Amino acid sequence: MTDTLPPASAPEEERPEVPAEETFFQRFMRELTSGSILVTILSVVLALFIGALLIAASDPDVQDRASYFFSRPGDTLEAAWSAVSNAYSALFTGSIIDINEYTVGRALRPLAETATNAAPLIAAGLGVALAFRAGLFNIGAEGQIILGAILAGYVGFGMHLPTGLHLIVGVLAGIVGGAIWGGIVGLLKARTGAHEVIVTIMLNYVARFLIAYLLTTSAFQRPGASNPVSPIVDENAQLTRFFSDSRLHLGFVLVILAAFGVWWLLERSTMGFEFRAVGANPNAARTAGMSVSRTYIWVMLLAGGLAGLAGVMQVLGTERYLTAGISAGIGFDAITVALLGRASPWGTVAAGLLFGALRAGGVPMQASTGTPIDIIVVIQSLIVLFIAAPPLVRAIFRVPVRSAGQPVAGLQRGWGA
Repeated sequence: MTDTLPPASAPEEERPEVPAEETFFQRFMRELTSGSILVTILSVVLALFIGALLIAASDPDVQDRASYFFSRPGDTLEAAWSAVSNAYSALFTGSIIDINEYTVGRALRPLAETATNAAPLIAAGLGVALAFRAGLFNIGAEGQIILGAILAGYVGFGMHLPTGLHLIVGVLAGIVGGAIWGGIVGLLKARTGAHEVIVTIMLNYVARFLIAYLLTTSAFQRPGASNPVSPIVDENAQLTRFFSDSRLHLGFVLVILAAFGVWWLLERSTMGFEFRAVGANPNAARTAGMSVSRTYIWVMLLAGGLAGLAGVMQVLGTERYLTAGISAGIGFDAITVALLGRASPWGTVAAGLLFGALRAGGVPMQASTGTPIDIIVVIQSLIVLFIAAPPLVRAIFRVPVRSAGQPVAGLQRGWGA
């Protein structure tokens, strides 16, 4: 009997093929062609297409020519094309670049306005997205923005500190204000199990009525003013504007740094790993020794601080004084931004820039073409609708579904990426 020895090595053709490590570019292209990125882009395209139909349908010239559509259909189609092209052209020149201007500064002024509108949306969107990643639905960004604006505004016009220090204290005060308002939610969630949606809704109302009351007091109301408005923020506490003829301020740089910080927190830190683990499965995270209650408190503190930063940008950068409408609905739009950005930091930045462009270009579009600005709100709503229904978008554009072996990028359990 002879021993049978295994071959020293398998034949070349029988060796299992080890896949090479995927590069960043390869991963990006895979996501772009078959993942959530493509679905997001197609959702925006589909929303703009439906918006074009609404623009054409609401145009008076199109309506007049439609009365004899069957005898001369070309007239109706020509009027529809003219209405849509003029509206979207005005939207582009009002948000990206004005091609009618010959100086670089004036031509890029719309882009600066887009960045100005996008900055608070991104900051608040990061707060909402961070909570999403931990499995929490933070719809209290509106109240957190208001509290951040209250504290930052009071430091801005109620204190007189040296240059540099005044701005730093004002920014920190706003972040702390938002963090406190968000921390209340996290504490109640951790200690009593109170649902964050109910608590944040109620705190939004509390913040709204709180600022309305404060603006009637002598400490906050502008002397000699009959309407509820605060004094103008001290010049030392104002976020520096980059251009004399633009509202773009230092807050945009701060929000990009904040996005990088959130990315590092989620992808490179132990705390971020705990956030994602709790968001994926709190029971499993608890079994693994993680404190779910402590995670809820920390994530809402940070989420509130980010939303408070949006309030800082409003009162120290864009408006430079407090009013009852200082939040401008940014807290609710931030939910849309976070959803569109798939709850990822850089996706939220991109979504914030898109919504900032729609906000910046909507007013020039209405002024120059007469297109109702409500069309912009409809387009935003449609984007969210299609983002929430990826099978519908894939069916319309015949986008292939991922194979079972590929990881799915996007939302886990409806919230985290």
